[in-house]
Amino acid sequence: MRKIKLYIAMSLNGKIADSDGGVDWLESIPNPNEDDYGYIEFVDSIDATIQGSKTYQQIIDWNIEFPYADKKNYVVSNKQSRQDTEFVEFITDNHIEFIKLLREETGKDIWLIGGGRVNTMLLNANLIDELQVYVIPIVLSGGIELFEHIPKETRLTLRETQAYSSGVVELKYGVN
Repeated sequence: MRKIKLYIAMSLNGKIADSDGGVDWLESIPNPNEDDYGYIEFVDSIDATIQGSKTYQQIIDWNIEFPYADKKNYVVSNKQSRQDTEFVEFITDNHIEFIKLLREETGKDIWLIGGGRVNTMLLNANLIDELQVYVIPIVLSGGIELFEHIPKETRLTLRETQAYSSGVVELKYGVN
């Protein structure tokens, strides 16, 4: 069975995006050693992504080449009218059942990109296997929580930590 891994950065106060959905604040943190924080290795370990529709729209609004074009990409949306694109398949109903079946398919692991609502939906359905969270040394005054709405109480097991010279701390958890 494939694993679903939440690989994400958040502010010290648990925000994954600012109040406009932006993540420009990530670039404001000095990175003197030009660490990639394990990104290349992580991306090599997955062949599919899951993200919420607001996260997807934020990526589209960057006006860059789609960054996960070599992966199978799924966007969770409640809008039935969404049309699949060259790079993205929209999951517009039976979200949990679809993702359960996706997990059973043969392949590499699946990256849960976010955002806060889809993170909570999958956590509450026991569909997240691992959390790889990068705590960024910044406090944001507002924004999107790592888990929006009401996540259920979930026990985690710390598997690994790493501190970087930039002040970023990596926390890797398994979900019990």
